Amino acid sequence: MALENNTHRSFSIIPCFIFVELVIMAGTVLLAYYFECTDTFQVHIQGFFCQDGNLMKPYPGTEDESFISPLVLYCVLAATPTAIIFIGEITTYFIKSTRENLITQEKMILTGECCYLNPLIRRIIRFIGVFAFGLFATDIFVNAGQVVTGNLTPYFMTVCKPNYTGADCLAHQFINSGNICTGEPEVIEKARRSFPSKHAALSIYAALYATMYITSTIKTKSSRLAKPVLCLGTLCSAFLTGLNRVSEYRNHCVDVIGGFILGTAVALFLGLCVVHNFRGMYGSPSKPKPEDPRGLPLMAFPRVESPLETLSAQVFSSSDVR
Repeated sequence: MALENNTHRSFSIIPCFIFVELVIMAGTVLLAYYFECTDTFQVHIQGFFCQDGNLMKPYPGTEDESFISPLVLYCVLAATPTAIIFIGEITTYFIKSTRENLITQEKMILTGECCYLNPLIRRIIRFIGVFAFGLFATDIFVNAGQVVTGNLTPYFMTVCKPNYTGADCLAHQFINSGNICTGEPEVIEKARRSFPSKHAALSIYAALYATMYITSTIKTKSSRLAKPVLCLGTLCSAFLTGLNRVSEYRNHCVDVIGGFILGTAVALFLGLCVVHNFRGMYGSPSKPKPEDPRGLPLMAFPRVESPLETLSAQVFSSSDVR
């Protein structure tokens, strides 16, 4: 009987997951691949002045030579929130005090006549799947912004190597043509993708998503500082990642701020509107509605019977006897 009360029958959850969710996820990954690994989308050629001091910083080297290389960044971004969600869900499910609330929020799904979907498996797939979708979506937004704007990096003039003795540079004219650059075309193209900062956007997205999960799901009664330290440490690592991009002259401050805003917006949207602040599908158990205080007196005092009322009652009773 308890199993029936906590079971919800659904014939559409598996087909919807296969033919809708996976198709959308595959399309998102494919679009991110085209942005990252192909030249399908051409970068906008933005003009510049040859004497622009903001574009004359020294060349910091390739991205692999950075203190936070793309490989390290992607591995940490993918592994850290996934591990936090996986460990948090398993711990919540096997602790008795939190398991009852979890079962109330997440019912057992019965698909067909024999297949049951455990709430633990559904929550893990849901939260990690939404996180992965947001990670690729953030990457797409960043690449689209870089392709459309074509903002120049602080070291652009160093890799562009324009002819400073040419007529355009000597006349202090605004140069719109990309033919004036004599450096390596591949390096120059990467130097035109500055806004917004990809490292900043992806790092703040992963950090904020993990922080929202920790604050909404993990309950610690014995320690008041464990959750704040974990959350602030995660956010601080994302903040330092953005500062590292500025200190290495790979991005401007505006690029990092734009990346932070973009990643924060995606994380807040997915956390609040898609997974509903990491709550269950059926919400928290309802609490009894409090009594309306408008019909109650402001103060209640014990009633004391008056001696006159007692005497009159005795006289009235004696008269009835007569």
